[in-house]
Amino acid sequence: MTATPFYYPDRMGKIILQAMEEILGRNGLHAILNLASLSDLSTCILHREYDQALSFATISHLHSTLERFYGPHGGRGVALRIGRACFQHGLREFGPLHGLTDLTFRLLPMQTRFETGAAALADIFNKHSDQRVRLENKDTFLLWHIERCPLCWERTTDSPCCQMAVGLLQESLYWMSGGKYYRVEEIACLACGDAACTILIEKKPMS
Repeated sequence: MTATPFYYPDRMGKIILQAMEEILGRNGLHAILNLASLSDLSTCILHREYDQALSFATISHLHSTLERFYGPHGGRGVALRIGRACFQHGLREFGPLHGLTDLTFRLLPMQTRFETGAAALADIFNKHSDQRVRLENKDTFLLWHIERCPLCWERTTDSPCCQMAVGLLQESLYWMSGGKYYRVEEIACLACGDAACTILIEKKPMS
């Protein structure tokens, strides 16, 4: 891994590591960290020290190591589940700061809640990390552009690979809608040579 000046702060590092442990189990997480040659993080988890700032290079390496360990298809499936778990941990950590857990937010009409919630999520990343998110609002869908992405940092892939972000957005919509599923799909990726990692989010739930 090459050095990078971009980071998730310790609070976000904690969210990722706890979500990984939740999905992989303690032994599974240690196996991934050891395969990724991140023994220092493995030691931190052993002592239950989750508050770790993570560089974009480290996050990308963890993401790609899941594909090495489980295979490309299996690894991206696991990353999707980790992303969903990240939302629940992140909601507890950042939700109150950005109004996501306020009763007034929960009582908004779904369309307003959809757009306000997406803006709040983007604000969390833009204010609290070096990740950069830009929203593009269309009539029937929303485009979530990650213009500086930690998940595919310095990677080259044949297809979009930022499944952790897809999972996080899927779970956020499921939570905001009270249990409905929405189409969430990464349609462009920096790792594929695109200008940004772009995730398309349909505004209408799937039947």
